[in-house]
Amino acid sequence: MRFTNSVVLGTLLALAHPSPTAAQERIAFNVDMTFYGDNTEFFNPWREGETLLGAESRLFLDVELNEFVTLRGGVFGDHRFGDDTNFEIVRPVLALHLQNDEARFVIGSIESGTQEVGLGPDRQGPHGLLPPLQRESLAFSRPDEAGLQLTVTKPRFRQETWINWQQLNTALSRETFDAGLNGRLRVPAPRPVWFSYQYHIVHQGGQLFDSGPVGDSWSGGPGFVVELPRGPFDAQTAEIHGLVARDVPNRAALDQTDTGFGFGLFTRYAVEKSGWRAHLIGWRARDFIKGEGDENYGSLREDGGLTSLRHYFETGLSRTYRPAPEMGIEFAARLHRVDTLHDYSFRILAKLDFDIPLKVPPRP
Repeated sequence: MRFTNSVVLGTLLALAHPSPTAAQERIAFNVDMTFYGDNTEFFNPWREGETLLGAESRLFLDVELNEFVTLRGGVFGDHRFGDDTNFEIVRPVLALHLQNDEARFVIGSIESGTQEVGLGPDRQGPHGLLPPLQRESLAFSRPDEAGLQLTVTKPRFRQETWINWQQLNTALSRETFDAGLNGRLRVPAPRPVWFSYQYHIVHQGGQLFDSGPVGDSWSGGPGFVVELPRGPFDAQTAEIHGLVARDVPNRAALDQTDTGFGFGLFTRYAVEKSGWRAHLIGWRARDFIKGEGDENYGSLREDGGLTSLRHYFETGLSRTYRPAPEMGIEFAARLHRVDTLHDYSFRILAKLDFDIPLKVPPRP
């Protein structure tokens, strides 16, 4: 597997400094709740509009065995308002965290961490990938992930690598997982400039049961993110990414299902001031098809036909409030130009995240 070396490296980093003595355990009860309302009024050949309204929550205990090892256990629930059932998804939260000052390796319930308020609606996907690679609404329609994750954070280098197991290989279905890489490296320059690279793949396969086609859909590429002079604003950024994509729904029928390589150029400008954020996105692509990507960027229409050359533009405005240290709420509205068509969307996102330390009697 492509990520084996990264996982091994993360484990070694996390265990590089073993604790010399048994430390006092710390237990904390954590509450992580997200309330979301996402409405997309899309009327175009590539993507349908959808309304997502609900709340997701994680209630769990973190048992810190020492500063390098944390055991997490609890429950996750996702409730869609108006649903006949109380919870659309109920799953356990089970994870083992191994970490040091620079790296963290997680096995079990992994953390996407991008449903944070203040990022803007265009950056709130499960792992902060560009929308052509993975649409942001998956943070609400598929909010729980489990697998392996390695995060490295240094002053001049940041990287996240993960694999999210979605479906087991059974007599009725192929196994399905997605995996990705999202990193940045600071480039020596007069202005803060980051070399950015992203990659994402969705794989369907498995060897135990031949219960469907084996296929892959992947995309990725390099880019640059520039922190512009602030001027009258709190922050200004400009970025550009070149992406390559390939979609193969059935490896056994490459002559019929292989769409070849697609290419896209993604640009984004964003400005922030006193809780306000505005952004502008421009996109041009040819033969670009990517599973789990935002269909507004792709060449595959809902009727199965292809539109080889694609253009997409988006502008949006968001406002973030923090009425309490543990809570934030964001309101966002966007206008979308999908080739020659115009659509709009809006979003409300509220997040509460806090922990309550519990007293633990010392061990003898």
